Amino acid sequence: MKVRISGREINATEAIKEYTEKKISRLEKYFDENTEVAVTIRSEKNIQEAEMQINYQGVCYRAESKQKDLYASIDKDMDIIEGQLRKIKARKEKSTKRGDSIKNFFRPQSAKTEKVEGEIVKIKSYEIKPIMPEDAMLKLQENPKAQFLVFVNVETNKVNVIHKTKDGKNYGLVEPEA
Repeated sequence: MKVRISGREINATEAIKEYTEKKISRLEKYFDENTEVAVTIRSEKNIQEAEMQINYQGVCYRAESKQKDLYASIDKDMDIIEGQLRKIKARKEKSTKRGDSIKNFFRPQSAKTEKVEGEIVKIKSYEIKPIMPEDAMLKLQENPKAQFLVFVNVETNKVNVIHKTKDGKNYGLVEPEA
């Protein structure tokens, strides 16, 4: 990893540089050797501030902390970045278990999102209970945002759909024939 340390109102001493590079070396297991890490240190009165930024495959990892001790500030930044990395890793593992593409997590932020057409983009699951069509209409009236309701008709024991018509005052009922 390539580490760039700069100071504002404070000079980065050799001890600070060595300490920072040693701490950042813990991140080598997550990144390749061409990854650049920018560390900025500054001092304001009695407060020492360290800021770390890592750009890797379009994802920006950033941490900023203010402490009374510069070494403590660097440690805090490392904890923040490692937390971000653990969070990404957990998401990646979770999506792998579900079968999602890992590429979605490391897509560059500047990439344009493509519009998907002709595919199922959202799946919603819920339990459907046997009720009367009149009760289904009342349930649909209770939820003004809903346009339809799927239910099992008690009379026919078949799945039905009740929906609001375009006029917004009436309802339609869809029943299967078979």
